[in-house]
Amino acid sequence: MLLPSLLRSSTRLPHLLRFTTAAAMGSSSTITPSNTRVGWIGTGVMGRSMAGHLISAGFSLTVFNRTASKAQPLLDLGAKIAPSPHAVAAASDVVFLIVGYPSDVRAAVLDPSSGALAGLSPGSVLVDMTTSDPALAAEIAAVASPLGVSAIDAPVSGGDRGARNGTLSIFAGGDEGVIRRLNPLFQTMGKVNYMGGPGSGQRAKLGNQIAISSTMVGLVEGMMYAHKAGLHVGNWLEAISTGAAGSKSLELYGKRILERDMEAGFYVHHFVKDLGICLKECQAMGLALPGLALAQQLYVSLMAHGEGGLGTQALILAIERLNNTCLSSTPVGALN
Repeated sequence: MLLPSLLRSSTRLPHLLRFTTAAAMGSSSTITPSNTRVGWIGTGVMGRSMAGHLISAGFSLTVFNRTASKAQPLLDLGAKIAPSPHAVAAASDVVFLIVGYPSDVRAAVLDPSSGALAGLSPGSVLVDMTTSDPALAAEIAAVASPLGVSAIDAPVSGGDRGARNGTLSIFAGGDEGVIRRLNPLFQTMGKVNYMGGPGSGQRAKLGNQIAISSTMVGLVEGMMYAHKAGLHVGNWLEAISTGAAGSKSLELYGKRILERDMEAGFYVHHFVKDLGICLKECQAMGLALPGLALAQQLYVSLMAHGEGGLGTQALILAIERLNNTCLSSTPVGALN
C-alpha cells in the first residue's frame, strides 16, 4: 500500500521513508524536528497554545482552522496554513486535531474528499485530542489501520492554563508503541498517560469529566453557603484550599468566580457536550450516576440562559439564580 501513496506525491519520499523507518524501529527511535513534520487541525482556546509549544520546540507546523483568523498567532510564529484537513495531512507525518464536537471530528477525519485520513500516507499517525465519543475513536482506528495509518485518541485535561503552561494531562488510547514514540511531541504539551486500546483515552477523559462536574457543583455550592453564612468567601477559599476540600477546580476557578471572570478556558457548551456523551455511555452500561445527571442539568440551564459561550466556572450563575442572590458584592480575599 506504500507505493500508490508515494506515486501520488513523489516529493514526499525521503521524508516519509525516514518516518516509516522510525515506525519500524519502534520505541528506540526518537521523533525530532528534523525527521517529523507536524500538522494541526483546530486552533481554538486550547489548540492554539498546544500547537504553539510544538513550534517552540522546533517542529515545522502546517495548520487548518475553519476560521482562518484564529490561526494567525501560529502563522506569526512560523506555521504554514492549509486550506483543508486533507491538505494538512498531505504535508505532515503526524497530524493532531482538537475540535469541538464528534461531528466535527468525523468531518475533519473521515470526509472522503477533505478529511485528514484521506491525505495521510502509510506510516503516518493521526492523534485526536478532542473530547469525543469512544465509539468514534474506535471507528477511526479501524478505518485507519488497513491504510497503514495509526490512529490515537488522546483527549486532555487541564484547561486553558494547562494548555498555556504545557502541563496538560493527556489520556492516550491506541497502540502503546506508537504512543511511546510520540512522546517527544506529547511532552511539549504535558504528561501522557497510556490508558489502553482505541477508545480508552476517550473513556478516561469522560471519567475525568464526571469527576470534575460534581467537583464544580460542590465548589460553587460551598461558596454559596459561605456567602450566605456571612463568611469572607475569599478567605474561606484560601482556608479550604490546603485541606481535604482543595482541588484543581478551586485552584483554577475560585478567584475567577469571585472576580466575576466568566471568560472561557473551557466552554459551557463543550462541557454540556461532554456530559451528554458521559450520560449516553452510562445508559449503554446500565450505570446510574445521579451526581453527573444533576451537574448536566445545571449546565444545560446555563445554555437556556444563553450562557453557553462562558467558561465552566459560570455554574455559579445557576446556583445564584436558584437562591436569588449574588456573590458579586463579596470582597476578593487572600487568593492571588
